[in-house]
Amino acid sequence: MKVLVADDDPGSLLVARAAVERAGHDCLTAEDGDQAWALYLEYQPEVVVTDWMMPGMDGLALCRAIRSREEDLYTYVVLLTSQGSRDDVLAGLEAGADDYVTKPLDPFVLHARLLVARRITSLHADLAHYRRVLSRQARTDPLTGLHNRLKLSEDLEQLHLRSQRYGEQFSLAMCDVDNFKSYNDIYGHQEGDLALRAVAAALLGSTRKSDGVYRFGGEEFLLVLPQQSPVRAKALMERVLDAVRDLAIAHAGDPSGQLRLSAGMSSFSVDHPGDANALLGEADAALYAAKAAGRNRLELAG
Repeated sequence: MKVLVADDDPGSLLVARAAVERAGHDCLTAEDGDQAWALYLEYQPEVVVTDWMMPGMDGLALCRAIRSREEDLYTYVVLLTSQGSRDDVLAGLEAGADDYVTKPLDPFVLHARLLVARRITSLHADLAHYRRVLSRQARTDPLTGLHNRLKLSEDLEQLHLRSQRYGEQFSLAMCDVDNFKSYNDIYGHQEGDLALRAVAAALLGSTRKSDGVYRFGGEEFLLVLPQQSPVRAKALMERVLDAVRDLAIAHAGDPSGQLRLSAGMSSFSVDHPGDANALLGEADAALYAAKAAGRNRLELAG
């Protein structure tokens, strides 16, 4: 572990550093609270052992600052104090300390606290990992591996706000696999799932890394195209439709004999500043227009 020790007493600092290094940990040292805070921000140590009374930021203020800063990783804080009253102990714990050690510092006691700190920080690291995994799973479509509608709502809101602020353009394209119900009826749902995966891969392969590809539901997909004018977005979407045609997936229920895609596109600009829901509605209406015009095509919002 990385352990930061903050103490303005050189003797106590020396004893603490020796105990930390003897326990097999990397040790950073600070002679006052302000230096300790700067080292904490730079190195993000797993453990902070801090004196209560020291120049600059005192131990309680350092505890509070650490707790207000933490996100995924947890820092175990041990407060060093020569004040052993119950009120002082409670004040330290309420400020965010996990434990306390009274001075003069006993190396054995500090070693024991570090053993506990390793267990606690390891548990928090595991929990943070599982939270990240669950967060990704909650935003991922399990069939295609694309982003889902939850991730779409988050991304689209941020993109819309950024585009409004900086006057940037972006485009949305709602896509739907043509005659997909009949495909499932003819070939079965297992083949239908394989077809959807293939279409998802074609969409990903035809777009930029900065573009967003989402499974909107069923056989519907949505493409979010940041900083794309209608002209450039239209050219990209024509390539997307070609990529699906190039899959050459047989479909006896489609007039073309192969699986095809229809799409409707809307765009945000300074001259057309609709909100995200309105743009989605326009793209959906354009998709229905593409279906009504014979499918296997792209239509633009009017």
